[in-house]
Amino acid sequence: MRIAYPRVKLQQLIRRQNELAARVILHDQLPQDIQYIAGIDVAFPNRGETTRAAVVVMDYPALNMVEQAITEQPTEFPYIPGFLSFREVPALLNAFKQIQQTPDLVLCDGQGIAHPRRFGLACHFGIETGLPAVGVAKSKLVGRYQEPGTLSGSQSKLIDNGALLGTVLRTRDKVKPVFISSGHRISLDTSVKHVLACARGYRLPEPTRMADKLAGCYQRRRLI
Repeated sequence: MRIAYPRVKLQQLIRRQNELAARVILHDQLPQDIQYIAGIDVAFPNRGETTRAAVVVMDYPALNMVEQAITEQPTEFPYIPGFLSFREVPALLNAFKQIQQTPDLVLCDGQGIAHPRRFGLACHFGIETGLPAVGVAKSKLVGRYQEPGTLSGSQSKLIDNGALLGTVLRTRDKVKPVFISSGHRISLDTSVKHVLACARGYRLPEPTRMADKLAGCYQRRRLI
């Protein structure tokens, strides 16, 4: 059954993105001694009718699980490329309310400023929470790059219209890279540094990998 969403006016959303993007901070405003790092991810089961948000908090740099939370709610915003944060952030904020330990940094499964209007999920979540946030995306949304080397740690620049938007980073030998961009209150160099520190033999850094896994395990448990 097709979901009946409220009418969306794209010009209003663009105006809102531009307003919020002006508040994004792209230099480091996070503790030098990070103790807790979070990963967030969102899934849309039931043919998109449900929005499921998962948050995990891990100690750093050991990356032991400290807390986790999941929330489900009806999907209230349509899938529109370039505006996905409006679809995902409300559920993520609800899941985040369940967390007792506030993280020093959040790794988001999505874009930071590597976005047509420089306002991806990590920017939106960072602005809403006030927390430093990094975009760790599995695919490119905007920009051009040269393929990085095949070994873990290899990287290249993501450029759009002459502006440096992010880093294309290989987190595991001979696997597809991820696309790193600042979200809020963190520089690109520091973002790459912490994503690499969280890479533990998988393509995704451990916090977002575990958030993704948590959402998937929750779904399987519900089906059993």
